[in-house]
Amino acid sequence: MINAFQPVQNAIENLLRGAVESLPSILLAIAILFATRSVAGLVRRLAQATGDKTIKSPSLRSLLVQTSFVCAWSVGILIASVAAFPDLRLGDIIGLLGLSSVAIGFAFQDIFKNFLAGILLLLHEPFQLGDQIIVEGYEGTVEEISIRSTQIRTYQGERIVVPNAIVFTNAVNVLTAFTHRRTDLAIGVDYNTPLAQAVETLLDAVAPVEGVLTQPKPEVDIVGFGDSSIDMVVRYWTFPEKAQVRRTQTQVMMALKTACDRAEINIPYPIRTLYYFDQEKFDDHYAVAANGDRAD
Repeated sequence: MINAFQPVQNAIENLLRGAVESLPSILLAIAILFATRSVAGLVRRLAQATGDKTIKSPSLRSLLVQTSFVCAWSVGILIASVAAFPDLRLGDIIGLLGLSSVAIGFAFQDIFKNFLAGILLLLHEPFQLGDQIIVEGYEGTVEEISIRSTQIRTYQGERIVVPNAIVFTNAVNVLTAFTHRRTDLAIGVDYNTPLAQAVETLLDAVAPVEGVLTQPKPEVDIVGFGDSSIDMVVRYWTFPEKAQVRRTQTQVMMALKTACDRAEINIPYPIRTLYYFDQEKFDDHYAVAANGDRAD
């Protein structure tokens, strides 16, 4: 019986002996990881300070900081692996990574896809930090472009985290890409209104409103004959931020309503006109006989 358990006992003893012998190496690897944490933080701060002095683009500064941080951690983990397993050489690690690259690629394809998309977004800069964008139905201000995701703060004070792969492969509407932005405001006037007077009245009303830019100049277009009104569009330009557009639109609508009331220009409700005919007068309510004579 003793001989039967002897191999198991020897295996356990060898395992414990190996654990005790490798304990200093494991502790050294743990210490290296803790040191890497501090070094990576220092590298990130240095990269941030260097980027603030030498790089104007916020997106490129963010890319420099994030890649420096990731590289510092990668080097630290590599050194810790070698320290924990002294027999493991750099060539062995590279070979192991090569053999496992296919499996890792399938397992973490979404992570790698977002990683590459984040780098491309930071390099090409289709939008920058602080821009207001619309992507996949989400609208707000870009707070952060990390290597994995883009964070958007909505106008309601909510945070939306969008994976970079979605941002990179879908259409993005950058609302603040240019220095000014146009608003098209529809309005209808009564059919009895002189159109030249209506156009002049609307232009005079919108031009002095605070927030409306003088260049490009406001315009008023007559766009069609509606069911109950002649349809017009007031076009004016403001600064591109959403808050500025929204507040200016409110002031413009108030100014247009006041100007139309002062000029006695009617902004009609949707209406229908019904015409009643005197059937006895028009004599068309009687049945017609086969010979064409009216039946009594």
